[in-house]
Amino acid sequence: MQERNVICGVTSVFLAELLYMLAPLKWFMVLALVLIFADLRFGIRAARARGDVILFSRAARRTGNKIMDYICWLLVSGAIGKSFGQYFDNEILPTIVLLVIFGIEINSLFSNYFESKGKKYKVNIFKVFERGFDVIEKKETPKNNNKNEEKSN
Repeated sequence: MQERNVICGVTSVFLAELLYMLAPLKWFMVLALVLIFADLRFGIRAARARGDVILFSRAARRTGNKIMDYICWLLVSGAIGKSFGQYFDNEILPTIVLLVIFGIEINSLFSNYFESKGKKYKVNIFKVFERGFDVIEKKETPKNNNKNEEKSN
């Protein structure tokens, strides 16, 4: 009976600390799920536009992997906030980490969206920090440099 009380006490302390670490990030969890399922939807549409075969098992596996990746990123950002946030007296570090990760996902989401519509646009959300708000560029088609003709001459 005593061992059971110790195990329950250790588990409750561990889970309480984990929930305390993740409580400020609850809205990022919701945003992550929204981004994951939006990327799944537009990824399927983009694959259909390319003419690829869509397999449910592959889509489910990739979505599950992405969910696990985001859980890991949430835990890492929560640990960074717990470790370094007390020295800076704010919770900005986990937010910065997650915004970078979500920025990468938003780039993927927009790329799949434009590909599903048949448009050749490249989206880089991080260009906001470089030169302003021009984040969407038209993709240039690669030009043939006639390398085969140069080799034969």
